[in-house]
Amino acid sequence: MSTQVQQLQPLHLPPLHLPPLHLPPLHLPPLPGSQLPGPQLHGADFVVVDLETTGWLADAASITEIGAVRLSAARPMAPRPTAEFSALVNPGGPIPPDITALTGITDAMVATAPPIEQVLPRFLEFAAGCVLAAHNAPFDVGFLIAACQRVGTAWPSCAVIDTAMLARLVLGPEDVPDHKLATLSGHFGTQTWPCHRALADAKATAGVLAGLLRLLACAGADPTAEADRLICQ
Repeated sequence: MSTQVQQLQPLHLPPLHLPPLHLPPLHLPPLPGSQLPGPQLHGADFVVVDLETTGWLADAASITEIGAVRLSAARPMAPRPTAEFSALVNPGGPIPPDITALTGITDAMVATAPPIEQVLPRFLEFAAGCVLAAHNAPFDVGFLIAACQRVGTAWPSCAVIDTAMLARLVLGPEDVPDHKLATLSGHFGTQTWPCHRALADAKATAGVLAGLLRLLACAGADPTAEADRLICQ
């Protein structure tokens, strides 16, 4: 199974009009192995990533799929990404039945897929120099860091934004009942619905991120300056 990287054209989106937004101070726990480069968000593209795995713990499970989309630094609030990355990964062992039931990814689908040793460098090249974003980022980034350790590849210095944490700051209970990806996708009307497949969920997360940044911008805040405070170091 070959890795797919596709270049896309940006789509213009009209602004929203919202009352001023005031964010409280934020303190985030660190993500292991992540360090910030000198410039954080300003001038950097976003790569929104999602993983499917054989389980929930990075030290006991393996990656079965990586999906990611790239958002241009010039238009981070555009709803359509400029490039996509998608690859199935052979986990080196059977996929538990409950995981197959959740994701739809079967042993047969990954039987001829490349191992993480081949897919991971391609993803890191796709994401090089970008700010990473993910929904519940410690899960996805934790698996990526663990995969780097297993294959002897250094985890790159990069900033990471958790869209779940950003949503908790921007949207209250009067806006959404919870901050799950599906709930937020419905709230923002994302073009792609999350379905526990990596690329679809990455697209949905990108739509949520764009919506959150638009809320910040329309509330009079600098989206990149505010999002800088959400970086996991």
